[in-house]
Amino acid sequence: MGKLFSTALCSAILAVSLSAAQAPRKSPEFAINTTTGKQILLSEHRGKVVALMFILTGCPHCQETTKMLSRLQQEYGPQGFQVLAAAIEDTAGRDVPLFIRQFRPTFPVGFAHRLSVGQYLQHPPSARMMMPQLVFVDRNGMIREQHSGDAPYFGEDVQEKNLRNTIETLLKGGQSQSVSGKPGKKKG
Repeated sequence: MGKLFSTALCSAILAVSLSAAQAPRKSPEFAINTTTGKQILLSEHRGKVVALMFILTGCPHCQETTKMLSRLQQEYGPQGFQVLAAAIEDTAGRDVPLFIRQFRPTFPVGFAHRLSVGQYLQHPPSARMMMPQLVFVDRNGMIREQHSGDAPYFGEDVQEKNLRNTIETLLKGGQSQSVSGKPGKKKG
């Protein structure tokens, strides 16, 4: 019985690891819907370092990360850094305007369907998606880093340092390559 359990557990771990996202990889096109009916295309920002964040508007950790990225957008934007965010809850079209009024992000925030986000992230449909999800795309359209909300990358004492390090490395043309989804402190 123990051997059967061990074999099943190893198979499950292997299946999850084989389906996990890899970095670097070419970023596919991604569209964010705005409340005005327009779309923001990721490709419109080619030549910039883009932080593409997927959020839930009511998630406190997403809200804090939004505040932090708003400051970093102002600081690094003139150097070619752009943050884009998309809420993924079913009521996002209704919830995003309030989120924008309340948190005043310095970057565009819209919404996207959870299924298209999962496909973009290469996130297994059966796995729980911890929020926020953050992807860094370099100036050439390559995904260099991808982080899940439960990853140590988002730790309270290190999140801003990690964000700055990633942004500065990619702005300088560095080849940062990281995918983190390892369990850490549970978020949103």
